[in-house]
Amino acid sequence: MEAVIISGPPCVGKTTLAKYLAKKFKLHLYSGGDALKKVARKLGYTKATSSDWWDTKEGMEFLRKREKDFSIDKEVDKLLIKRAKKGNVVMTSWTLPWLMKGNCIKIWLKASPKARAKRMSERDGISFSRALKIVRERDRKNKELYQKLYGIKFGEDLTPFHLVIDTENLDSRSVAKVVESFLTHYWRSKK
Repeated sequence: MEAVIISGPPCVGKTTLAKYLAKKFKLHLYSGGDALKKVARKLGYTKATSSDWWDTKEGMEFLRKREKDFSIDKEVDKLLIKRAKKGNVVMTSWTLPWLMKGNCIKIWLKASPKARAKRMSERDGISFSRALKIVRERDRKNKELYQKLYGIKFGEDLTPFHLVIDTENLDSRSVAKVVESFLTHYWRSKK
């Protein structure tokens, strides 16, 4: 079975969906964010363990480091491509949908900055205004980084994707059911 790659901006539901699909279809789960955090820990960012680490001062500092040292992302992306080519995996990645050719299904999740900030605020126990500031900063910095690194128009060029879902007014279960139905029909049509 080919790889399923889920992408989208922060706090849109990528990890929640990936966990559901991995369990439902008995796929391995591999997170691009976890791979980056592993590299961060090797570089001395000792707190790079929790899912909300990216939104901390240290996480934002690591993002600034990545803006200056593209080798970090390129190393992680090579590992992700190698793993995706093996198949039988669901992955979350910001860049892989543009870098990976063939033998994968690419899904983009989207929602407004306000909806994502609301989710971050609830998940991380921070104020909505703080969450919105973080979401907007991460959006801007990630767009700049991936444009410089690979020429990707992150969030604008959705041509690599087989399925695009606006999660703005959907709960995680509804999103999961839409994707489950899509994958079931997609794989059935390929038999």
